[in-house]
Amino acid sequence: MNRWTELSIEYANQRSYLDDLFHVYPTIPEGIRDIDKEIWANVEKAFTRRHNETLIKELLKLDLFPIKDSYVAYLKRDSSAIGRNPRTVNRICGRLYEMGLDKIFERSSEPKETNRQIGPMFREWLRKKSLGITPIDLPQFTASNDDAILDASDNAMMKFARDNLGYEHDKGLDFIARFKGKYIIGEAKFLTDFGGHQNAQFNDAISTIEVKGVRAIKVAILDGVVYIKGNNKMYRSITTTYKDYNIMSALVLREFLYHL
Repeated sequence: MNRWTELSIEYANQRSYLDDLFHVYPTIPEGIRDIDKEIWANVEKAFTRRHNETLIKELLKLDLFPIKDSYVAYLKRDSSAIGRNPRTVNRICGRLYEMGLDKIFERSSEPKETNRQIGPMFREWLRKKSLGITPIDLPQFTASNDDAILDASDNAMMKFARDNLGYEHDKGLDFIARFKGKYIIGEAKFLTDFGGHQNAQFNDAISTIEVKGVRAIKVAILDGVVYIKGNNKMYRSITTTYKDYNIMSALVLREFLYHL
């Protein structure tokens, strides 16, 4: 398997992955749906006693969690992550205590809202010099061969990749960089759950790294449930069909770039 995919799986399953990932994708409010009396009694007890882990575990049993937070689906799919990510749990519980029990009940019994796009957060994270260098605009990027990350509009990035790297794919790019004289291109996705729209997002990122004839190293910068070990389609895909591709978490991207 690709070393960086392996590192990403290891990171997600052994370390405070969600706590660290929050620096990249600092999501996102609001959520909502229906209530079981027995579960609600346990929620009230945990809330009153300020038992954070128990509160999260009980609320995850409801049809819909009372707040919309992109990290909740991960905790629901992998309950062992609750104990490993105390900051994420405490952050979510802080919001729950702030809301109060009445509001939690109200929110948990409302209809569900749709997910929001969180793509721009990745680029914002890059701008914080998270990869060791500050992204630069197109004139600066093309003016030298130094290590650099391109900060440009979607259209400008696509045009640069077409004109200079032979990229003919119809999908936009979230990442164009140059390290040690080599170009790197890719899409970044935060996959908050399995199925539906999230599968489509996964397939988008994969289709970009499968493009032929590109004069660049192609990467799929994937985060979220994709690294939960199990029989789910995403995990199976990255560990079998696509095991030789550069698929990795944003949290190991810096190491990847400096090891080129």
